[in-house]
Amino acid sequence: MNHQSYIISPETGWILLAVLSVIWIVLGIYWGKKAKNMDGFMLAGRNVGLAFGAATAMATWVTSNTTMLAPQFALQLGIWGMIAYSTASFGLFLFAPLANRIKDLMPTGYTSGDFIRLRYGRVTWYIFLAISIFYGFTWLVSMGMAGGILMNAIAGIPYTWGMTVILAVCVIYTLFGGLYAVIGTDFIQSLIILVGIVIVGIGVLWQVDFSHIYTNVIEEKPMLMNALMPAAIMAVFNNLLFGLGEVFHSNVWWSRAFAMRKKIGKKAYLLSGFFWFPVPIAAGFIALTSGSLGINITSPDMVGPLVSSHVLGQTGAVIVFAVFFCSLASSIDSLLAATSDLITEDIYRKMINPKANEKLLRRVSTGIIIGLGFLAWAFCMPRIGTLATVLFFAGPMVGSTIWPIVTGLFWRKANAKGALLGMILGSSLGLIAYFVLGWYTASLIGAAVSMITVLVCTYLFPDNFDWELMNESKH
Repeated sequence: MNHQSYIISPETGWILLAVLSVIWIVLGIYWGKKAKNMDGFMLAGRNVGLAFGAATAMATWVTSNTTMLAPQFALQLGIWGMIAYSTASFGLFLFAPLANRIKDLMPTGYTSGDFIRLRYGRVTWYIFLAISIFYGFTWLVSMGMAGGILMNAIAGIPYTWGMTVILAVCVIYTLFGGLYAVIGTDFIQSLIILVGIVIVGIGVLWQVDFSHIYTNVIEEKPMLMNALMPAAIMAVFNNLLFGLGEVFHSNVWWSRAFAMRKKIGKKAYLLSGFFWFPVPIAAGFIALTSGSLGINITSPDMVGPLVSSHVLGQTGAVIVFAVFFCSLASSIDSLLAATSDLITEDIYRKMINPKANEKLLRRVSTGIIIGLGFLAWAFCMPRIGTLATVLFFAGPMVGSTIWPIVTGLFWRKANAKGALLGMILGSSLGLIAYFVLGWYTASLIGAAVSMITVLVCTYLFPDNFDWELMNESKH
């Protein structure tokens, strides 16, 4: 696809892309040398400290969805749109106490699937794996799409080539280093992201007149300033619950909880939430400046990189390019590692080959990472829909997992019937809402239906679960 103008030349864009790609591959391979066994490859030796723990959680959550979807929300839903995306930080805040609880209950656990299998049984486990793997793959596709959109919007690099390169780079260094490589690169990426966003924010505030922005929005798009816009208000609660579901169920976050030292998880997730909270508000605000700056936005998910690069010029465009590249890589590598772990551990080792040794598991994991990268590439090629419509299709499914996980971690009476029916009914009715009412209602309805189902089943069929069963090392 072609864009009306490019902030930096395609030649400069290719050079930046090559330099950043080489840096992450070299660093990933370097840190990956620490992965001597499957515990090292999958969980970084279960010895991650506070600094790296907070940085990897924050960098993974500052995805292209933060830097590109938050501006899209503001452009389509106004002031509530900016706030709506920032509510995803509550997923990190509320997962903080869960991280310590997970580590206490399952000191030798590997995946979120382990919890569901031990707590609710195999049937519920199968449903959960289907939801979790589908969500992880959907998020991966949205990241690949974002890579192609970003590089085309800023440097004119063809969508297909930009998307292909970012996926290939992340596949390569994740293959060599596993979670060691992911966390190590995340630490540097988080620093680049934070510094870059501060620079972008200062640049926008320096050049843009607030009164001019307000006047332009009121005249051209008055609904964006309407605090009572129904779709925008629903989007706030929908995004809040989607964020909770994303973090609570995803093996991306569970693997980090298992990887961190004892009692570190709570502090790390709280810190990452505080660092992340203002990022989507800052990213969303710049979308409202597009009209006063006279920028023609041909696709709403392009508004973030276009406005940032326009305001900061050539030098700033390089910074923007680096920030967006880091935000993409920090999420894609995490998804590749966590999803491959889930398939390797829960499907291959638990279902297919329980006697597999570490050497075989490592080979299987390698094949799965390559396969996930290739499948994501194939699904990204047609560029179906915008980032929001692609990602939020999984919203009702992840929303339906919130209550089974929370009640299962803290409530002995929670039972398999409630968890199973909650996920099935929440996902089904939420998907109906996605198509009939709109994507901004799906997670809300999915989570609400699941909550009611879990609570009713817990009241009617109370369990008395033995927490010792969660620690497989004792059995």
